[in-house]
Amino acid sequence: MTAFDLTPPSDAQRRELAEGLSGEEREVLLHHGTEAPFCGVFLDNKLDGVYTCRFCGLPLFRSSTKFDSGTGWPSFFAPYDPAHVRVVRDTSYGMVREEIVCARCGSHLGHVFPDGPPPTGERHCLNSVSLAFSRNGEALPDPLQRGGAEADPAG
Repeated sequence: MTAFDLTPPSDAQRRELAEGLSGEEREVLLHHGTEAPFCGVFLDNKLDGVYTCRFCGLPLFRSSTKFDSGTGWPSFFAPYDPAHVRVVRDTSYGMVREEIVCARCGSHLGHVFPDGPPPTGERHCLNSVSLAFSRNGEALPDPLQRGGAEADPAG
Protein backbone atom coordinates (compact mmCIF):
# COMPACT_ATOMS: atom_id res chain seq x y z
CA MET A 1 0.00 0.00 0.00
CA THR A 2 1.38 3.38 -1.00
CA ALA A 3 1.61 6.44 1.25
CA PHE A 4 0.33 8.61 -1.61
CA ASP A 5 -3.26 9.40 -2.55
CA LEU A 6 -4.02 7.63 -5.84
CA THR A 7 -7.45 9.21 -6.29
CA PRO A 8 -7.63 10.48 -9.89
CA PRO A 9 -7.86 14.23 -10.49
CA SER A 10 -11.36 15.64 -10.87
CA ASP A 11 -12.48 16.78 -14.31
CA ALA A 12 -11.91 20.40 -13.24
CA GLN A 13 -8.39 19.60 -11.98
CA ARG A 14 -7.65 17.68 -15.18
CA ARG A 15 -8.73 20.66 -17.34
CA GLU A 16 -6.68 23.10 -15.26
CA LEU A 17 -3.55 20.91 -15.37
CA ALA A 18 -3.92 20.33 -19.13
CA GLU A 19 -3.94 24.10 -19.72
CA GLY A 20 -0.42 24.29 -18.25
CA LEU A 21 1.05 21.73 -20.67
CA SER A 22 3.12 22.52 -23.72
CA GLY A 23 1.99 21.07 -27.06
CA GLU A 24 4.55 18.27 -26.85
CA GLU A 25 3.64 17.45 -23.24
CA ARG A 26 -0.04 17.32 -24.19
CA GLU A 27 0.70 15.04 -27.17
CA VAL A 28 2.73 12.59 -25.09
CA LEU A 29 0.87 12.64 -21.75
CA LEU A 30 -2.71 12.86 -22.97
CA HIS A 31 -2.56 11.37 -26.49
CA HIS A 32 0.04 8.60 -25.97
CA GLY A 33 2.67 10.16 -28.23
CA THR A 34 6.43 9.64 -28.06
CA GLU A 35 9.18 12.23 -27.97
CA ALA A 36 12.12 11.86 -30.32
CA PRO A 37 15.02 9.77 -28.96
CA PHE A 38 18.20 11.35 -27.58
CA CYS A 39 16.61 14.77 -27.00
CA GLY A 40 14.77 14.51 -23.68
CA VAL A 41 15.88 16.79 -20.86
CA PHE A 42 16.22 13.88 -18.39
CA LEU A 43 18.12 11.46 -20.62
CA ASP A 44 21.52 12.44 -19.17
CA ASN A 45 20.34 13.67 -15.76
CA LYS A 46 22.70 12.26 -13.11
CA LEU A 47 21.29 14.13 -10.09
CA ASP A 48 19.94 12.22 -7.08
CA GLY A 49 16.22 12.56 -6.55
CA VAL A 50 12.76 11.47 -7.61
CA TYR A 51 11.09 11.57 -11.02
CA THR A 52 7.42 12.45 -10.74
CA CYS A 53 4.47 12.54 -13.13
CA ARG A 54 4.57 15.82 -15.06
CA PHE A 55 0.78 15.94 -14.99
CA CYS A 56 -0.23 15.05 -11.40
CA GLY A 57 3.04 14.96 -9.42
CA LEU A 58 2.89 11.33 -8.27
CA PRO A 59 6.40 9.93 -7.54
CA LEU A 60 7.20 7.42 -10.29
CA PHE A 61 10.91 6.50 -10.24
CA ARG A 62 13.97 7.08 -8.05
CA SER A 63 17.25 8.19 -9.60
CA SER A 64 18.89 5.17 -7.94
CA THR A 65 16.99 2.90 -10.38
CA LYS A 66 17.96 4.85 -13.53
CA PHE A 67 20.38 3.32 -16.01
CA ASP A 68 21.75 4.06 -19.47
CA SER A 69 19.88 1.72 -21.82
CA GLY A 70 21.37 3.24 -24.97
CA THR A 71 17.84 3.62 -26.40
CA GLY A 72 17.68 7.42 -26.29
CA TRP A 73 15.05 7.63 -23.54
CA PRO A 74 15.45 7.73 -19.74
CA SER A 75 15.26 4.15 -18.47
CA PHE A 76 14.64 2.71 -15.01
CA PHE A 77 14.65 -0.87 -13.71
CA ALA A 78 11.97 -0.38 -11.01
CA PRO A 79 9.21 2.10 -10.16
CA TYR A 80 9.15 4.22 -6.99
CA ASP A 81 6.26 2.02 -5.86
CA PRO A 82 4.67 -0.67 -8.06
CA ALA A 83 1.25 0.83 -7.20
CA HIS A 84 2.28 4.13 -8.87
CA VAL A 85 2.42 2.79 -12.44
CA ARG A 86 -0.15 0.76 -14.32
CA VAL A 87 0.65 -1.49 -17.27
CA VAL A 88 -1.72 -1.43 -20.27
CA ARG A 89 -1.52 -3.64 -23.36
CA ASP A 90 -0.61 -1.44 -26.35
CA THR A 91 -1.27 -2.81 -29.84
CA SER A 92 -0.56 0.39 -31.76
CA TYR A 93 1.89 0.53 -34.68
CA GLY A 94 1.34 -3.15 -35.55
CA MET A 95 3.11 -4.51 -32.46
CA VAL A 96 2.24 -5.62 -28.96
CA ARG A 97 3.91 -3.65 -26.16
CA GLU A 98 3.29 -2.96 -22.50
CA GLU A 99 2.46 0.73 -22.06
CA ILE A 100 3.01 2.28 -18.65
CA VAL A 101 0.73 5.02 -17.40
CA CYS A 102 0.56 6.97 -14.16
CA ALA A 103 -1.68 5.03 -11.78
CA ARG A 104 -3.25 8.23 -10.44
CA CYS A 105 -4.01 10.30 -13.55
CA GLY A 106 -3.60 7.79 -16.40
CA SER A 107 -1.04 9.92 -18.27
CA HIS A 108 1.15 8.09 -20.79
CA LEU A 109 4.70 7.64 -19.54
CA GLY A 110 6.29 5.19 -21.96
CA HIS A 111 6.65 1.41 -22.17
CA VAL A 112 8.16 -1.40 -20.12
CA PHE A 113 10.26 -4.15 -21.69
CA PRO A 114 11.70 -7.39 -20.26
CA ASP A 115 15.31 -6.58 -21.20
CA GLY A 116 16.49 -4.50 -18.26
CA PRO A 117 19.23 -5.12 -15.72
CA PRO A 118 18.99 -7.05 -12.45
CA PRO A 119 17.37 -7.20 -10.05
CA THR A 120 14.07 -6.81 -11.94
CA GLY A 121 15.05 -7.45 -15.56
CA GLU A 122 12.69 -4.61 -16.52
CA ARG A 123 13.41 -1.54 -18.64
CA HIS A 124 10.88 1.21 -18.02
CA CYS A 125 11.53 3.40 -21.07
CA LEU A 126 10.07 6.89 -20.43
CA ASN A 127 9.48 10.13 -22.25
CA SER A 128 11.25 13.02 -20.50
CA VAL A 129 8.23 15.27 -21.14
CA SER A 130 6.14 12.87 -19.04
CA LEU A 131 8.31 13.61 -16.04
CA ALA A 132 9.28 16.29 -13.56
CA PHE A 133 12.26 15.95 -11.23
CA SER A 134 12.84 16.84 -7.58
CA ARG A 135 16.35 16.66 -6.16
CA ASN A 136 16.80 14.87 -2.85
CA GLY A 137 15.80 17.25 -0.07
CA GLU A 138 13.40 19.26 -2.26
CA ALA A 139 9.65 19.03 -1.80
CA LEU A 140 7.83 16.86 -4.29
CA PRO A 141 5.44 18.73 -6.61
CA ASP A 142 1.80 18.84 -5.53
CA PRO A 143 -0.15 20.20 -8.53
CA LEU A 144 -3.37 18.69 -7.17
CA GLN A 145 -2.79 20.57 -3.90
CA ARG A 146 -3.75 17.61 -1.77
CA GLY A 147 -1.12 18.19 0.88
CA GLY A 148 -0.50 14.45 0.60
CA ALA A 149 1.99 12.16 2.27
CA GLU A 150 5.27 13.67 3.34
CA ALA A 151 7.61 11.08 1.91
CA ASP A 152 11.37 11.33 1.88
CA PRO A 153 12.27 11.55 -1.81
CA ALA A 154 15.47 9.61 -1.11
CA GLY A 155 13.12 6.88 0.07
